[in-house]
Amino acid sequence: MAPSHKPRKRRKDEATSFTNGELTASQLRQGLSSPQFPLASFLWPAKKSTSQWVILPLVLMAVGLFRWATGFWGYSGFNVPPMHGDFEAQRHWMEITTHLPISQWYFYDLPYWGLDYPPLTAYHSWLMGKIGSVIDPQWFALDNSRGFESQLLKVYMRATVLISEYLIYVPAVVILNRKLGRMRGISIWESSVALVAILMQPATILIDHAHFQYNTVMLGFALACISSMLAGRALWGCVFFVAALCYKQMALYYAPAISAYLVGISVAPKFSASRFTAIAFVTLLSFALCFAPLLLGPLFDRQRGIPAYTAKETPLPPLLVALPITLNEQSWYYPPLLQLTQSIYRIFPFARGLFEDKVANMWCAIHTAHKLHQYPLGQMQRISTVITLISILPSIMTISLFPRRELLPWAMASTAWGFFLCSFQVHEKSVLLPLLPMTILLGGDGGLGTEMRAWIGWANMLGVWTLFPLLKRDELRMPYAVLSLLWAYLLGLPPTSFSLYFGRQSQRGEITLFTKALHLGFYAAMMAWHVGEAFVPPSEDKPDLWVVLNVLIGFAGFGVCLLWCSWQLILRSGMMEDYFGVRLRLEAGSKKKKQ
Repeated sequence: MAPSHKPRKRRKDEATSFTNGELTASQLRQGLSSPQFPLASFLWPAKKSTSQWVILPLVLMAVGLFRWATGFWGYSGFNVPPMHGDFEAQRHWMEITTHLPISQWYFYDLPYWGLDYPPLTAYHSWLMGKIGSVIDPQWFALDNSRGFESQLLKVYMRATVLISEYLIYVPAVVILNRKLGRMRGISIWESSVALVAILMQPATILIDHAHFQYNTVMLGFALACISSMLAGRALWGCVFFVAALCYKQMALYYAPAISAYLVGISVAPKFSASRFTAIAFVTLLSFALCFAPLLLGPLFDRQRGIPAYTAKETPLPPLLVALPITLNEQSWYYPPLLQLTQSIYRIFPFARGLFEDKVANMWCAIHTAHKLHQYPLGQMQRISTVITLISILPSIMTISLFPRRELLPWAMASTAWGFFLCSFQVHEKSVLLPLLPMTILLGGDGGLGTEMRAWIGWANMLGVWTLFPLLKRDELRMPYAVLSLLWAYLLGLPPTSFSLYFGRQSQRGEITLFTKALHLGFYAAMMAWHVGEAFVPPSEDKPDLWVVLNVLIGFAGFGVCLLWCSWQLILRSGMMEDYFGVRLRLEAGSKKKKQ
């Protein structure tokens, strides 16, 4: 009797295809292949597996252990009264959202970590605070819990970051990574190697699980937006991107690229009024749903006798004051309008200045030689806006004229670098935004090849290096060293290995001599900086010497990243080939596949 179940036949491309080309090198000895970097070696035994469900659980457990172990170290503001740090800010938002009516969330005691993130962050804080209050009400007692630091609270807060990440960011990475792989016919095993590299990105782990933040929630929504766009579901992409914006305003770094892409698909090859209208309607509806609890909550509070504006020491939001009409505070529309204008004022802190701390962007680099605080704040805002637009203009024009789905990560990386380098009120942690779309390209065509791995690896190593002054203040030197060097080792990057630039892989000629000199020069500067910072104390008249050098080197390197991402976007769009006869040099594996 024939068996009722027949095993699924293994597809040829799943078992033997190596579309990245550089991932393995043919060996004449016994006709075997060998991995080109340690991460591929670790996953080599799983190469013959045909199902991602065999590899995926092991990968997620491994990267989760690294995240949880990183949380054993300190966090931002640990034992540093009176303001503490980002850990206390997140805890305090859970405190005020669980105890105060929604009409007071954006008004309450603003000098002490007043809420300054969009509504989805507030709702997330409310949920985490409610759950935590069931475990121990002292953690989030109104006013009395400020600066509360206990081991159990630390465990709970770390767990909220990990769970939130595994509910939003990790699924988004897995889905997008497989989407990129299927688009280019990349095997499951190669996609699994790329997945580990993406999830082990050191900067994201250090900022969210050591320093303490929830950036991966916003980044996960952004990745879900890319996945939807790649799948041809632009309307769902709009929903996810609005969610990213409504969780953290830093997602605006991606907005020009996504907006230009949506305009491009609406007007090319011919204008589609229905598509344009649908995109606009879904976007506005998504914003309305995100802000609805915040705007309707004050109306409910008024019915309960809670005034719309109780913090008399807090001035009215400038946007409300600037309205050319006189508002009646007793009218039904006044509480929602007050909430909307106050939340916008808090979310976009233009009054804080050009920058708050030393960050590796244009303005801080210029400020080291020429003090910018002497100029009016409004003037600097206008100048930064103009220069930011100039820096991202080539990418916006390219993605709008050539709105191809596979170009979207390149456009998002390029515009994010432009915002990070030139825009207003940039933080060190914002470097996660341009690094993410670059890193996700490891799962695409040629992503683990020599050239792409060299550039993406170099950008990530430079990015995490610029975070060192911030991590040092939090006493996080050890996790910084372990995670950054581990990632470099896994991908065969300096300073753990130079085979990518001098070994067998470099002999194929994918990395030009100029690129080798550029990357190795920056690697040498980063290593020399660490030696100097550790053993040579700065003089009394230059106490920030090493931090300033970090800014200058980082700014120069990030400028190169902006140029490289923009150039790759233009090349891959076909613009240069169509108009100037310039052809893009594809990865060796892709060339063979096309032949």
